[in-house]
Amino acid sequence: MSRICSVCGKGKLSGNTVSHSNRRAPRSYNANLQKINVKKADGTVAKEYVCARCIKSGKVERA
Repeated sequence: MSRICSVCGKGKLSGNTVSHSNRRAPRSYNANLQKINVKKADGTVAKEYVCARCIKSGKVERA
């Protein structure tokens, strides 16, 4: 299972680190994902990766 938010689909982003001399080197930015117990629509409970934004906004019901 890859590290992608199960609610909104947010995942890894790519970009560059830029030094003082403006040299660029590739890097990746990881989403702030938390593995939490989520109560699904059918009443079952499962551990899923959910981003902090979805947890804070109440898009997920925790179990």
